[in-house]
Amino acid sequence: MTRRIRRRLSGAEHARIARAISDAEEKTSGEIYCVLARTSDPYLYPACLIVALAILILGPFLALALRHWWISIDPVVFAAAQLAAFAAAAALVVAFEGLRVALVPKALRYRRAHDNAQNQFFAHNIHVTEGRTGVLIFVSLAERYVEIVADHEIDACVEQSVWNEGVALMLNHARRGTLADGFVETVTYAGEVLSRHFPAGRRNSNEIEDRLTEI
Repeated sequence: MTRRIRRRLSGAEHARIARAISDAEEKTSGEIYCVLARTSDPYLYPACLIVALAILILGPFLALALRHWWISIDPVVFAAAQLAAFAAAAALVVAFEGLRVALVPKALRYRRAHDNAQNQFFAHNIHVTEGRTGVLIFVSLAERYVEIVADHEIDACVEQSVWNEGVALMLNHARRGTLADGFVETVTYAGEVLSRHFPAGRRNSNEIEDRLTEI
């Protein structure tokens, strides 16, 4: 997701995505839900911890450099300077979300985004459909993360590689900044996958509202 992406989609874009979900579900007994997260964690604690560790690690090297240049500094003053440096850095971390995210290792960002995807799956009751055939399309912007979460019955007959193709579709659109188009295309793709394994029956009730939720 290299381009700057709008944090909110318009009402018209929400309506397009809802229609895409409704159209996809006409051919399947499965249910599709979409969530767009601005971020999956504030990352305040890990970012501040990384800043503090960096200042503590760099401190001795700075002290050696000062000694090499024949500059003497009182230990109390040096400690106070470290505290001031941490306070200034922490203020920047608190003020700028992008800086917090950039400081956190990618593995931690992906773990938090994955956990958020799982939480959203349960929070929106996608796991309680009658046939256990619910699918969540989840995007977290700050982490540049996309995941498709499928319920138990779907996992039993659809390989993860199939969903990876859907993730790739969404990622390609996210990189171009066309999130709404990405959701529409990925929803259509998910509907085609579900229709092959869980075709619509006589009573094709809509158990989950057709919509995209932004958090």
